Amino acid sequence: MKKLTAIVSIFVILTFSFHEIAYVSSSPLLHHAKQVHEEKSSTVRNLEQDQEHAGEVHCSRERSRAARKVIEQYLTPFVERENYHFSRNCRLHPENDIFRDQEEHKIFVDRHDWRCGYCRKVFREEKFLDQHFDNRHSNLLNVSHDNCLADLCGALHCDAVMNSKFSRTKCYPAAAAKNRHLCESLADSCFSISQGPSASRLHELFIHQFCDAHTCSGKQKPFSRGGKEQSSFFRLAAGALILVLLPVFYLFLYLVQSDMKGRTQELRRISKAGWKVKPS
Repeated sequence: MKKLTAIVSIFVILTFSFHEIAYVSSSPLLHHAKQVHEEKSSTVRNLEQDQEHAGEVHCSRERSRAARKVIEQYLTPFVERENYHFSRNCRLHPENDIFRDQEEHKIFVDRHDWRCGYCRKVFREEKFLDQHFDNRHSNLLNVSHDNCLADLCGALHCDAVMNSKFSRTKCYPAAAAKNRHLCESLADSCFSISQGPSASRLHELFIHQFCDAHTCSGKQKPFSRGGKEQSSFFRLAAGALILVLLPVFYLFLYLVQSDMKGRTQELRRISKAGWKVKPS
């Protein structure tokens, strides 16, 4: 009986020792396997996040549209007048606009009818078409360095065309100085005075049109040289004024001629009466 008890005890001790050895030897393998699994899971999560954010563009479409509007209205007319062409290095060049191709594929029919030029889908508002571009045609964006026009809004006074309360917003000298520096760098890179008289004139115009207004004094307003809208308004006003004054001018001319004709006839009658009088 004692031998049997001893044999069982030895068997239990050996079994327990073997289990401990197996556990100790397998622990590094388990830890390594767990670490590999976690690394793979982390890699998969990162890839999924990269795929999820691959189509995201960190550039405001609304502010880019405002910058494009400022350029077209307050700069392009003067550039076309000088027959000047932007260099590709100029950030104002049309090719340096991430949304340019999409904007050119917007089809405006009426206020509640916007159409996609890529797939011809119809939308009731422009903002829904913008969302469609972001969701379905983001692969067509011109994604490259310095292609976000919204980054130039500080220099181009985008808030002046986006916000009707622009003139009442608080001015910070540090921000004004930063925007002026950006504005002057655009003038130097896009209209280098070494490129000739046209570039020199446009450089001066750009400084007066945009850069001089970056001050908190309030004396200088942006777009002081006018633009496409103002010139169109003046032409329309001049045309309306001519249409109003032209009939008045002809009426005045008619009255003058009628008066002169009446006086001429009266003089003729007096003259004839004088010839008929006999000498005494």
